[in-house]
Amino acid sequence: MNNYVYYYLLAVNILAFVLFGIDKQKARRNAWRIPEKTLILSAVIGGSAGAILGMRFFRHKTRKPKFAVGVPVILLVQIAAVWLVSYKL
Repeated sequence: MNNYVYYYLLAVNILAFVLFGIDKQKARRNAWRIPEKTLILSAVIGGSAGAILGMRFFRHKTRKPKFAVGVPVILLVQIAAVWLVSYKL
């Protein structure tokens, strides 16, 4: 893969991790929250590993099935897509 792809994936995973941390802090303070769609989108655009790490590290959104099941499924789909593109095409 191109180095730019690695830089992109690193950046989007860091972003997802940070978003989960910010949202957890806002939840504790009863402040304006980051929309769930934004958190899910950060996983969909390539930050699923960072989202999972953020969920575990900050203990945030781990009880919601949309996140507890959805984000790992997104990661598996992304891994399968990379595998298919890398080895089958």
